[in-house]
Amino acid sequence: MLMADLMIAREVLIEAPVQVVWRTLTEPDKMSQWFADRVELVVEPGAHGYVGFGDQGGPVVVETVDPPNRFAFRWNHPRGEEPASGNSMLVEFTLTPEGDERTRLRVVESGHELRSWPDAEKQRYADEHRGGWAEFLDRLAKLLSDRLSG
Repeated sequence: MLMADLMIAREVLIEAPVQVVWRTLTEPDKMSQWFADRVELVVEPGAHGYVGFGDQGGPVVVETVDPPNRFAFRWNHPRGEEPASGNSMLVEFTLTPEGDERTRLRVVESGHELRSWPDAEKQRYADEHRGGWAEFLDRLAKLLSDRLSG
């Protein structure tokens, strides 16, 4: 059971159709407009890629592709290991259409609670990533709102 203060989840209502949100969420050239500044990714289950944030970043492995409803990848696993439950974090995006022109997007990042880290490190990771996802999803919502209104 995940303690509530370790939960990393964020939900946002985006003023754009689900197909538009899906493409912006999964196409590398669009991902680099709201998420990482360097995205090398093929959106297929099992595909290996890379996301970079300035001088930070690392490999990712695509776990789930279910257009336009679910997209998930694993990241932050030890170098030289294949990511799996227990050694990596799972990032899951769930898209739910709300009418024809709006999409509810939820992201949940999990796995840090399973690591053999001290509790303080788990909490630091949760706090940092909770803030990061809030920033990224707000940026995504603004990008699509500006694009559709402009």
